[in-house]
Amino acid sequence: MRTNRLQAFWRSALLFFAVLGPGLVTGSVDNDAGGITTYSLLGAQHGYQLLWILIPSFVVLVIIQEMNARMGMVTGKGLADLIRENFGLRITLFILLALLFANLANTATEFAGIAGSLAIFGISKYITVPLAAILVWFLVVKGTYKSSEKIFLIFSLFLLSYVISAVMAKPDWNAVGLSLIRPSMDRTPGTVALVVGTIGTTIAPWMQFYMQSAVIEKGLTMKDYRFERWDVIIGSTATVVVAFFIVVACGATLYPNGIQIMEAKDAAVALQPLAGALASYVFAAGLFVASLFSATILPIATAFYICEAFGFEAGINKTWKEAPAFYGIFTTIMVISVLIILIPNAPLISITLGAQILNGVLLPVVLFSMIRLINRKQIMGQFTNRPLQNAIAYVTVFVLIGLTLVMLVLNIV
Repeated sequence: MRTNRLQAFWRSALLFFAVLGPGLVTGSVDNDAGGITTYSLLGAQHGYQLLWILIPSFVVLVIIQEMNARMGMVTGKGLADLIRENFGLRITLFILLALLFANLANTATEFAGIAGSLAIFGISKYITVPLAAILVWFLVVKGTYKSSEKIFLIFSLFLLSYVISAVMAKPDWNAVGLSLIRPSMDRTPGTVALVVGTIGTTIAPWMQFYMQSAVIEKGLTMKDYRFERWDVIIGSTATVVVAFFIVVACGATLYPNGIQIMEAKDAAVALQPLAGALASYVFAAGLFVASLFSATILPIATAFYICEAFGFEAGINKTWKEAPAFYGIFTTIMVISVLIILIPNAPLISITLGAQILNGVLLPVVLFSMIRLINRKQIMGQFTNRPLQNAIAYVTVFVLIGLTLVMLVLNIV
């Protein structure tokens, strides 16, 4: 009896690790250069006060990503494909064009993170950015989904370097704990904008398209659902845990000393005299890995949803001859992003802000489309949302719309 239970356990464990990937990779990529910058600002400007924001962010992320995984496993189609089939070409084109421009800006921001992280070690961006782009290009064009996913999962582990940076900063753990159970918030425009940015950075429109495409690329079906649901939960947990320790590291060092930062690399530089050179270098190393990771996934996600929408062949498992549009779009985004970063005095802050605003405008459209799709029995059969799932999903969307409007108003004013 005991032997049978042990065999069943190991069989389930092996199945889980076979399924593991889409949720963890998508969640980890969420901690990109823009996300790290946002979390660093949160800690530098407010200490531990706003750590509680990460709890509702986690809940929202799990809900939305589970819906994506379920749609992909049931239909075997990407989100862009389903939107085109059910809502027509006009709304599809609007979403795709907005996502294309937003992801170009976001990918450029990732290469800025690569440049900034290695500049701390005295290496010029004119060396690091082209080399990183070539590395990413060969990984995607010459690799397969299985080999690429293994590398992505290893990248995810490197994000735990922020745990080391936070511990070396010697935070007040009692104060950290109290901030999580006693929510408080200043009602100034700047604080509201930062809170909106913090919540928004956990759910970007491109994530929904990539998650669904990754589930399909991996060949998952509803028989894998219980394992994939845990994959989503683990990926969302990884996102929030990394964010938590970034805020703690900056809240313990930069906030008490009144140090202001503009980019994630500024946080790494500022940590050196406060927490030691090692903490600074570990923070910079985490930024490099996160940026390289995201600079790989964002162009892939963009190529996936454009090809899905127009019926072109797509996938890392396919060759250039089999999927020329997919690899052509991927390569074009990489080249343009690199050229933007290599321009002297490129307006990176404006690029990043513009991408966030565009994401904010687009996100409610994408989420409403998802909710309508997942509740159509002719698409999902018996796997439509339950009433409670719909209630939570709609509340989430309305809250996000409200927060997005606040962000837009604050940025315009």
